[in-house]
Amino acid sequence: MRFEKWQALGNDYLIFEAQELAFALAPGHVRRLCDVHRGVGADGVLVLHRPEEPDSVARLQIFNSDGSEAELSGNGARQAILYLHRHGWTQEDSFAIQTPAGEVRARITAPDTCRMDMGQAAVSSPDYPSGAQDGRGRLRAGGRQWAFQHVSIGNPQCAIGVSGPSELEALELSGIGPEIERHELFPNRTNVSWFCELAPGEIRVRIFERGVGETLSSGTGASGAAVAYVLDGGRSPVVVQLPGGQLTVEVGSDLRVHLTGWARPVYAGMLDAEFVEDLHET
Repeated sequence: MRFEKWQALGNDYLIFEAQELAFALAPGHVRRLCDVHRGVGADGVLVLHRPEEPDSVARLQIFNSDGSEAELSGNGARQAILYLHRHGWTQEDSFAIQTPAGEVRARITAPDTCRMDMGQAAVSSPDYPSGAQDGRGRLRAGGRQWAFQHVSIGNPQCAIGVSGPSELEALELSGIGPEIERHELFPNRTNVSWFCELAPGEIRVRIFERGVGETLSSGTGASGAAVAYVLDGGRSPVVVQLPGGQLTVEVGSDLRVHLTGWARPVYAGMLDAEFVEDLHET
């Protein structure tokens, strides 16, 4: 089974074309593939299917490293889009792909960069059923109270503003992240981001991704934090500084979100036949 490993700001995915899979991937297969000791190792898996809609180039299936399926990943979708363009699924620089969260339309701006229309964010959604219309709330985790902004940007985001870089860097995400991800307020679990302003229109963000844990970056996490920042009076576009690098998020007055960033291949490989057989029995 042929695959490529790609990364975007340190957020890495294994990319498979569905027609080359020996069998459909189940959660156990994904967990084994993403295992850094017994598999290839990655934050998740992307599977590219031939499109079901005539206006789309491909249908994208997104798996987190714990085997759960994600509605959308900004970094994952960007890697898939650049992979599709590089491998000749389309010759066009502007095209759309299908995701469980809906259509994502992208424009290739450089060999390793694209600008994606992430759709319109919402602050009220079924992923925060008890929330107010403005999506603001409070919860307790890690022994303290947190004020947060719920944002739905294809998947649920819980964005938390902090006072500055020192407080941001001191956070122990491995301890407080799981509590918030699985908090009773969020029946489908949630992604969590903490952010602080560095300068007008520039924020620093740390991410705890649902089904993965702390990651070097997340496109939807960066988008959720940028939306929360703009709703709190920040200006757009927002330069988002993450541990893995920089993204730019444009937030419109109607909360329409455009995300620009890079993604690059790491290597191409072929899974060994014995590993594939063992994987199939997982």
